[in-house]
Amino acid sequence: MGRRSDHSRVELESLILDEGHRHMAETGFARFSAREVAKRVGYSIGTIYNVFGSYDRLILAINTRTFQLWADHLRERLDAQPDDRIAALVHGYFTFAHQNLNIWMAIYDHRLPAGTPMPEEFAAQRAELTSIVQAEIARVLPEPRTAEAGPLARSLVATVHGHCLFALNGTFALLGEHHAEGAALARVRDALAGQTAVPAER
Repeated sequence: MGRRSDHSRVELESLILDEGHRHMAETGFARFSAREVAKRVGYSIGTIYNVFGSYDRLILAINTRTFQLWADHLRERLDAQPDDRIAALVHGYFTFAHQNLNIWMAIYDHRLPAGTPMPEEFAAQRAELTSIVQAEIARVLPEPRTAEAGPLARSLVATVHGHCLFALNGTFALLGEHHAEGAALARVRDALAGQTAVPAER
């Protein structure tokens, strides 16, 4: 029988999110089961959906927690390697993905129904990760170009993500590339060098 009065709504949301995130880390998105989460916390599946509203919002909450952990990981890498902060960011991207493969892939495996916008509260929390990257990009750009840090940061994240994904799914190995992180860092440095170079006088 479900423990309908054991927890407040806030406590129940935290309990479900904790166990849902743990389950996602163990199984990955393809094998994730909201019913299994309900079983683990001792409540009905109806309670899960009553608290989160829908399956999609449950997954969004779980994946948003992953974004928060990822942002914390990047900050730790920046603190550990302050003299080369761009390398620290790239290394942090790769290490988090390697160490947390199932929850990292779940971010990209889950899709909202077509035409459904990302709820604002989740979008704001997820944006924290990009904000960290954007701030570091802005640090290395010359003053007249700092306004370009946002678009450039998003483009460079896409570059690093592609390298990371290809490394994890074996594509780079098939192509004969065995140093994906180094290659990603080189591409980022090339892009930043192009942005910071002083134009030659005519």
